Amino acid sequence: MRKILNPDLYHGRGKKGNFFEGWYFKLVDSKEERAYSFIPGIFLGNNQNYSHAFIQLLYGKEVVYYYNKYDVKKFKWAEDKFLINIEENIFSIKGIKLNIKNEDIDIKGKVLFKNILKWPDTIINPGSMGFYNYLSFMQCYSQVCVTSMNLQGGININGEHIDFTGGKGYIEKNWGRDFPYGWIWVQCNNFVNSKVSISCSIGQVPFLSGSFDGFLIGLAVGNKFYKFTTINRSQLKIWRSNEDFVIETKNKNYSLYIIARSNKDKYFLCNAPREDAMIPLAKETLAGEVYLKLKCNKTGAILCEDKGVCAGIEYGGNVEELIKK
Repeated sequence: MRKILNPDLYHGRGKKGNFFEGWYFKLVDSKEERAYSFIPGIFLGNNQNYSHAFIQLLYGKEVVYYYNKYDVKKFKWAEDKFLINIEENIFSIKGIKLNIKNEDIDIKGKVLFKNILKWPDTIINPGSMGFYNYLSFMQCYSQVCVTSMNLQGGININGEHIDFTGGKGYIEKNWGRDFPYGWIWVQCNNFVNSKVSISCSIGQVPFLSGSFDGFLIGLAVGNKFYKFTTINRSQLKIWRSNEDFVIETKNKNYSLYIIARSNKDKYFLCNAPREDAMIPLAKETLAGEVYLKLKCNKTGAILCEDKGVCAGIEYGGNVEELIKK
């Protein structure tokens, strides 16, 4: 029950195979010139030879991607709080500490997290995924751990010091057996209005004898948080705009319009779980742009209209099944 009510925690204790869990930390500097993501996690295959811990490294400006594998025994966690340790690397809701060195990588540093903004939840709907956390048979679970936070500290990467002080950060995670059949993900908290942040996850999810298109879209504007989700029966439309996506969603009170823009040359191909292995499956960029507009359905008033940079945009699997032509 503790893990249901606090989805940030590790869910893999006692698992022997057919399981993965990973946390996604995105850091952007104060000048919005450098964006990095660090993804610690664990993969437990039915074939024990495939099982391993990992730290994925994504360098946005440089378009560089590394996948570092570790022995499963190097993966440690805290039972009662969000704290993950892989060798000399620590990841928590309070900050990260990195110390990775091999023939290609030399990373060392520490970044603290301040002014953490969480996704509002309740006992009935814990975390961003809500009551789906109570179901034990889902293929994949998702959690927005932190929608936005301020950064303090820096990291030395192959001899270059990256100062993140005054920058913005974001944390989410996924766990389960496999990634969805197809998915689209958009995240940004580097808007003109510094108090705006958005997280958008859309996936084709197996459920019982069929599947459904599930989505979690959360928009923070100042002290207000707007949810557009499968759980609150929001409506969703998606279509292509060149290589990117346009997303429209609405509920009883509000409508949200999202345009994602990206450069095809700024994408990585990242590993993700599929059929008992971690394979190159997720196409992602940290150099996207997001335009959004939030409208009140009752009055027609525009509550927020903004443009963001250093946006994370990712998709994978059978994306065309999600898009309405």
